[in-house]
Amino acid sequence: MNKYKIVLYLLSCIIYSSALFAENGEIERKQYQTIKAGPSSPVIDGILDELTWDLVEWGGDFTQRSPNEGSAPSQETAFKILYDNKNLYVGIRAFDASPDSIVQRMCRRDGFDGDWVEINIDSYHDFRTAFSFTINAAGVKGDEAITDDGDNWDSDWNPIWYVKTQRDSLGWTAEMKIPFSQLRFAEKDDHVWGIQFTRRLYRKEERSVWQFIPRDSRGWVNRFGELHGLKGISQSRRMEILPYTMLSAETFQKEEGNPFADGRLYHADIGLDAKIGITSDLTMDLTINPDFGQVEADPSEVNLTAYETFFDEKRPFFIEGSSLLDNSITIGDGEFSNDKLFYSRRIGRPPGYSPDLDDDENIDMPDKSTILGALKLIGKTQKGYSIGVLNAVTSKEVAEVDLNGQRRFIDVEPMSNYFLGRVLKDFRGGQTTFGGMVTSTYRQLTDENRDLMPRSATTGGLDLFHQWKDRTYNFTLNLVYSHIQGSREAIMETQTASPRYYQRPDADHITLDSTRTALSGFGGSMYLGKFGGEHFQFLVGGTWRSPGLELNDMGFLRRADVIMPFVWVQFRQEKPFSVFRQVYVNFNQWGGYNFGWETLFSGGNVNLNAQFKNQWFIGGGMAYNGRSLSPSALRGGPSLYFPSIWHEWFYMSTDNRKAYQLSLNLSHDNYTDQISRSYNISPGVLVRPNDAFSFSLYPFYNFNRNNLQYVETIESDPDNHYVFGRIKQKTMGMVIRFTYCITPDLTIQFYGMPFVSAGTYTHLKEITNSRAEAYEDRFYTFPGEEISYLEEDEIYQIDADRDGNKDYSFDKPDFNFRQFRSNLVIRWEYTPGSTLFLVWSQNRTEFENMGDFSFGGDMKDLFDVPPHNVILIKLNKWFSI
Repeated sequence: MNKYKIVLYLLSCIIYSSALFAENGEIERKQYQTIKAGPSSPVIDGILDELTWDLVEWGGDFTQRSPNEGSAPSQETAFKILYDNKNLYVGIRAFDASPDSIVQRMCRRDGFDGDWVEINIDSYHDFRTAFSFTINAAGVKGDEAITDDGDNWDSDWNPIWYVKTQRDSLGWTAEMKIPFSQLRFAEKDDHVWGIQFTRRLYRKEERSVWQFIPRDSRGWVNRFGELHGLKGISQSRRMEILPYTMLSAETFQKEEGNPFADGRLYHADIGLDAKIGITSDLTMDLTINPDFGQVEADPSEVNLTAYETFFDEKRPFFIEGSSLLDNSITIGDGEFSNDKLFYSRRIGRPPGYSPDLDDDENIDMPDKSTILGALKLIGKTQKGYSIGVLNAVTSKEVAEVDLNGQRRFIDVEPMSNYFLGRVLKDFRGGQTTFGGMVTSTYRQLTDENRDLMPRSATTGGLDLFHQWKDRTYNFTLNLVYSHIQGSREAIMETQTASPRYYQRPDADHITLDSTRTALSGFGGSMYLGKFGGEHFQFLVGGTWRSPGLELNDMGFLRRADVIMPFVWVQFRQEKPFSVFRQVYVNFNQWGGYNFGWETLFSGGNVNLNAQFKNQWFIGGGMAYNGRSLSPSALRGGPSLYFPSIWHEWFYMSTDNRKAYQLSLNLSHDNYTDQISRSYNISPGVLVRPNDAFSFSLYPFYNFNRNNLQYVETIESDPDNHYVFGRIKQKTMGMVIRFTYCITPDLTIQFYGMPFVSAGTYTHLKEITNSRAEAYEDRFYTFPGEEISYLEEDEIYQIDADRDGNKDYSFDKPDFNFRQFRSNLVIRWEYTPGSTLFLVWSQNRTEFENMGDFSFGGDMKDLFDVPPHNVILIKLNKWFSI
């Protein structure tokens, strides 16, 4: 029996044995009977006074879910449901004995602030997916697509629906009209849908539900109540189009002699988004020449590691429905949690090639790849197949270079096609799912750029999720594979890139091959866990990445060549006791190995998180990371041992219902070398002077002293020189936000982030024996007679043999980085689905190699930097055909 048969046999045993011990856990489901509206349908005005509402009975009898699970709610809630040929109508009466205490907080869509009521609709009736419609007492809408039985709530799903609210002497009411075209359901004569109602009583931070679901039960959608009586409804073939037009003006500093920097740039553009109902189950989204000028900028950072930073996706087209397409390899929030087959920010990325310029040359360099068009097909069939397809095409990008009027053009990014296909099948009422995913990247390379990147990249994955014993226990298996093809030079570049560094001289289990024109790898994860029950939960498993795994053409991979087993155990108390509302205590333990079975890292932590009855939060923990072996520290040189670290952290926040909220985050790292350490302080304040305006300040300060910070590799024969230094880095910044909601459809939002960071390097040294047992034997610190600094040229010279002649040199590594990014967005949804944006964004960025940190001086210098301003107006109009 080969190893593959053994794996399949073990998986079969797990599934079979779990089925033997399965408990049906039959739920006593509530039912609500609706009927078709009379001659006239309700008018959506928030007043439930139309006679047609009298055709159905009130539903109610809610149960408190938190904080006092199973108790009667403080205030009663009742609802009615009607329908006609095109819409579902929901009327909700939220009784309140103190109407003046109702919190009517104005916020943007999906703000979920203040008192609110919500209906979740499982129109597929698959016990795993649902559509959520929320309305707060001020009339602000929220909507989310629910997947994975409630584990994922996608607030970027924005259907077209209608709602009004009213406050009166009995409390407040909400009246909704939800078009069937915005839901997904099977074509049949008589429907049964899963439904759930939730109410939030803000002043008590109380949640009550219609269908009671204990907090220690596993899942959400599978336990909904039922809606009966929907007969003869159908979902019309839908087509929604959203054309846009955009005008923008940019101003920036004029550069004398640079024909590409005359200080002004004007741009006009048009594009189109569309939704097309392929079937009642499947919807296709299209975008042609999309523009995302209203999207908030990424946070500033100084990345001194060998690895790429993961940034969240913020573009609406790629966010909506992303839960189905997000095939993460590893769960949790650790170092490997962002590894995935599909990382949508690869589409429209900055060009992959930055050409070297000769003296006096100027360049007009594209800052991103233009997305010519993209389509996305997402849905779920009547037989339980979830389907996701995405295809996008980006254009070839060309940089224009000028030398005294002579122009040349350089290809910096090829025309590329990105494809993704995803299928997931439900079994046993959604308690078991099995799926697969494939991605393909193809680049139209020319002779000029064929050596810059792989021509094609394909990845695939299989995933199995299995639950038993009333969904309390689960087994998860994810397997992934990658294969890239390209020229020898392109594959050589991939082998020597930071995720793998095949050129490491001490890596005996991998081989650098300059003749390769393809590279393949595999990875995955496997877990056994318990999520449910009153107090204890656990997860035990592991994750792995082979040395040849490469996902970064369309996905994200931080590092390959690693195997990591781990254990997580949690004790939780979710019922109020003493001064606590809820308490969670977690224990984690992990280890890491490469595919040569060398230990890379090991550690563990214990942490506590608690909420008090006064709505304050507090938490903290302590972790220990043992001595680690870093394959990336020398950027392709031999692996380097780092000393062990103690890490402590603490956070607290006050009651977020109040007019002001305070928070504090502290963390501290202390290395056992007695030199390196870091700490971070991040206080915060959120102020709401009224229900329409909020303002927040989140300053932060970080101090980092690292005795082994990489500076540069000096290539030499026979041995390279790996230069390190003791960095003293100080970073300070602040995240500023304010939101003014004039109406639920007209809002003003501002985001700003001043950021300064300075690093000074001392005790410059060379790594001499990276794997030495004794810490001090791993490097040699240059004494004064071997190192000299040429201030005029800003370089260090090394005379290792002290013969008076320079052996090698390197640039001064000190730095001051200053950046300010801001967005001011006025958003007006002038009719449902149609929006006008007015945007002002500003960027100020400066880099100097001084290294002296002065918050006042750096901030003054930052705002002396000439700004790059963009003013944009964008108008789109929604049409339903």
